Amino acid sequence: MEFILVTPQSQPHVALIQLNRPKELNALNLQLMGELRDALKALDEDDAVRVIIITGNERAFAAGADIKQMAGKTAIDMLNIDQFSTWDQIRKTKKPIIAAVSGFALGGGCELAMTCDMIVASEAAQFGQPEIKIGVMPGAGGTQRLTKAIGKAKAMEMVLTGKFMSALEAEKHGLINRVVPVELYLEEAFKLAAEIAQMSPVAAKLAKEAVNRSFETNLDEGLYFERKNFYLCFASEDQKEGMNAFVEKRRPEFKGR
Repeated sequence: MEFILVTPQSQPHVALIQLNRPKELNALNLQLMGELRDALKALDEDDAVRVIIITGNERAFAAGADIKQMAGKTAIDMLNIDQFSTWDQIRKTKKPIIAAVSGFALGGGCELAMTCDMIVASEAAQFGQPEIKIGVMPGAGGTQRLTKAIGKAKAMEMVLTGKFMSALEAEKHGLINRVVPVELYLEEAFKLAAEIAQMSPVAAKLAKEAVNRSFETNLDEGLYFERKNFYLCFASEDQKEGMNAFVEKRRPEFKGR
């Protein structure tokens, strides 16, 4: 892979994917997104991996899409390229994904971070959907996920003006999980990943699926889906191990089965 670096066992049960186009501030071209899709699919199928971290570098998580690839395209060109099918596949990753963000997370970079399940940011992180400044609008979920995360008024302001949001403001509005010093943002992401990796992989997948469903349906349907996944947990060995360990006052050893 040319534009990403993958470490399947960066820590026990935690895989790390680093976006690697530093000269272009990790701009998300078609090849990078294809590599990211394929890497996530492989890690999703790797039983040794329980949590995935996606990061960039201190200067940029990803500063947006690769505008040079799109500038001369027509609507039919974009329809035929169908770049968002790649995003749809990334969204379907079953294992928890943490975005470790420093520097710019703009346009497609902000959308990619929001496609992840959790975001740990450095104090230097900046989030934004500045597509309006180049005559377009967000196309990979920016108008949808941002609105659900921070509310209509604030999202409308960011999308229509292209203004950036600081890490501290993003935390205040519920867009991200936490803010830490620049030198600690990746370490903090690994701490969160390690905590999740200790849990049942089966339950984690089912719980992630249920939380995501809350954004896609009404309360009654969401509760019905949640209950089905709750019952499904009782088909796993992890459930037996977890409850027996609780009764026996010992630490559970989850196997992901």
